[in-house]
Amino acid sequence: MKALKEEGTPVVGIFCTYTPMEIIHAAGAAAVGLCGTSDVPIPFAEQHLPKNLCPLIKSSYGFAVSETCPYFYFSDLIVGETTCDGKKKMYELMGEMKDTHVLHLPQGQDKDHAFRYWREELVLLKQKLEEKFNIEITDEMLREEIKKSNEERRILMEFYELGKLDPSPITGVEINGTLEALGFQFDRPAQNALIAERTKELREKYEKELKGTKTNRPRILVTGCPVGGVREKVLKTIEDAGADIVAYENCGGVREKQTLVDETKDPIDALTEKYLNVSCSVMTPNPRRFEALDNMIDEYKIDGVIEVVLQACHTFAVEAHNVKKYVTEKKNKPYVYIETDYSKLDLGQIRTRIEAFLEMVKEDNTVEAAV
Repeated sequence: MKALKEEGTPVVGIFCTYTPMEIIHAAGAAAVGLCGTSDVPIPFAEQHLPKNLCPLIKSSYGFAVSETCPYFYFSDLIVGETTCDGKKKMYELMGEMKDTHVLHLPQGQDKDHAFRYWREELVLLKQKLEEKFNIEITDEMLREEIKKSNEERRILMEFYELGKLDPSPITGVEINGTLEALGFQFDRPAQNALIAERTKELREKYEKELKGTKTNRPRILVTGCPVGGVREKVLKTIEDAGADIVAYENCGGVREKQTLVDETKDPIDALTEKYLNVSCSVMTPNPRRFEALDNMIDEYKIDGVIEVVLQACHTFAVEAHNVKKYVTEKKNKPYVYIETDYSKLDLGQIRTRIEAFLEMVKEDNTVEAAV
């Protein structure tokens, strides 16, 4: 990051998959994720923010206000989004520290005015970047970045889809950690080459060592909130308890990657359509999430679903009721809901619940095999 700044490359800090990366890249800027995933800076945040707030928001703000995040420090512009009330009000405070532009999301996706509203927000972002960095972003520049980003999505989806192999040649912890690390890899061709090579290695491993073998480890899909801050506490616990996380239907998972941007349309129209259709729980109603869950449970041969929700994330917490109903009644799969934060205080309780859940999944699998 320091080298990029010394070369004169602008840096834009971002927080969400609703942020259209193609517009940022067309401005000649590097984008870096600023979502906090540690409880260390939270005490700094709680000097300004309420304690009963999502840990991701508090951690993100805490890193900024305590001046302990180099990526926030090097960012020339912050791009936020109104995905929840806590974040949009937090950006007001963050704006006192750094130039902050907020994308205002519509409440839903399917009404005609939602498209027009979101399109105007993307136009305003484009104008902000042009003014900030003294550059004109042309349609041709956007089209070029759309092609590059689509290629990145194809490569990343091939990596994700390693989880479809049975048994999986990669752990869910590695999938999550690798993809989070990509947010700090600013040489995009090198990033693509790295992921493509790793995917090739793991496919070869499957063909040579795993294909045709059997395992009794349940195949788990993780859904819900971003899980970077609970990787060790939740994801590693799931796999240490004897299961394989083979799919992620959450922020940082396939939610944004599985649909490409239409390369034949007006670029702003195409980006509007693409990013408006991200199936996050902030949208109401949110049928696309259930369509994705339906397909993924089948395609990844899922044995059980674990929903991870960060404390005070109200949209995911409320929508979990319908997710549980859909998974258990429509798909006839076991489901468990885990609400947590970034501390280690509930590690023992989570381990106990996960172990009990996996025992139930294994019993269900045994019954199905017998039938």
